[in-house]
Amino acid sequence: MLEDAILTAAWDEFAEVGYANLTMEGVAARAGTGKAVIYRRWPSRAQLMVAAMRRRVVPLAEDIPDTGSLREDLLVVLRRAAGRYRELGHDLMHGLIAEFPHVQSEIFEAEPSWTMTVLRHAADRGEIDLSRITPRMARLPMDLVRHEMVVTHAPVPESALVEIVDDLVLPLFTR
Repeated sequence: MLEDAILTAAWDEFAEVGYANLTMEGVAARAGTGKAVIYRRWPSRAQLMVAAMRRRVVPLAEDIPDTGSLREDLLVVLRRAAGRYRELGHDLMHGLIAEFPHVQSEIFEAEPSWTMTVLRHAADRGEIDLSRITPRMARLPMDLVRHEMVVTHAPVPESALVEIVDDLVLPLFTR
């Protein structure tokens, strides 16, 4: 299928040249098609790369842990998210956000669902009162990890994840 060939070519081209040097021409040549075909489906390279990411990367929400502890559940998922940022690379994440500001909602659309799953597990165990958790509160763990990544331009260290959970998120969720 042409779409598969284009998305595979986009990912391979990105892996070889990086986001800053990724061109529709390069992707088209690699996919064996014309760049007009690509532009009809994806008007920008940011949108093309979001589609390629969705095809390649398993959503975090597909395997939500239930370790028996809200703290551990949050740390497991935030470690996965931080690992995802490392895997995709800061070049790609920063490039996408800079070039296509609305991409954040497309990249991170599943985050509230994984957070709510973690929070439902905690509520079922009696750790929190789910009725006191607002949507903004539920987004906070990932927002803080994303902020670390965007501001520091570096992988998010374990110490930052622990601080986010222990000092910011848990006190808020368990108040």
